[in-house]
Amino acid sequence: MIAVTTDTVPGRDTAAALGIVRGSTVRAKHIGGDIVAGLRNLVGGEVHEYARLLADARDLALERMLADAARLQADAVVAVRFQTSTIQQGASEVMCYGTAVRLSPAA
Repeated sequence: MIAVTTDTVPGRDTAAALGIVRGSTVRAKHIGGDIVAGLRNLVGGEVHEYARLLADARDLALERMLADAARLQADAVVAVRFQTSTIQQGASEVMCYGTAVRLSPAA
């Protein structure tokens, strides 16, 4: 499945727009990671525990969006975007969304 942030797939024509597809996950901080992150915050630098948490959340949201597109028998998803929102202190939703399309046959 092709997923692009552009409005079209370069070099391909869009035959049909199938609709909006999305995938999301809600993740909370882990107390163990929180302690390590707090200590790392004291000395500075990247907080690897949170970076990994958010990277995993983005990967899962993307995977779920692509599964939603596959359900519609899409060839690609265009205009892919990520959005993050806070649900409560320590928990965030990561959403991935875009437009599922069917592509014209390649020339």
